[in-house]
Amino acid sequence: MLVIIESPFRGNKKFGQEQNSVYARLCLHDSLMRGESPFASHLLYTQVLNEQDLSQRTMGMKRAFKWYRHANLMAVYGDHGITQGMRKGIRVAKYYNIKIEHRSLIDWAKSVEQGKMR
Repeated sequence: MLVIIESPFRGNKKFGQEQNSVYARLCLHDSLMRGESPFASHLLYTQVLNEQDLSQRTMGMKRAFKWYRHANLMAVYGDHGITQGMRKGIRVAKYYNIKIEHRSLIDWAKSVEQGKMR
């Protein structure tokens, strides 16, 4: 299953960009462990584009959205909140009629702790 990963990237008052990057990698891991083939453009494209440059950020988002038409699912990981960029991605997923699933790594960790998952 081809899965678009949505999680925060930019920092805010509660979580910085570095924390959000770590969180996004954990989301990718969670998706992989579910047997999915995830794509997290915000981890990939920000390695070569300047997130602070609005034209590069916009270009990266537009290019990422081209992948959406091939996806089976969008997994929205919301433990660190839902950002404007995530909202835009969710709108694009709805446009392409991609199923959207809200996930929490906190719920996942509780399930692991209780022996219910992995």
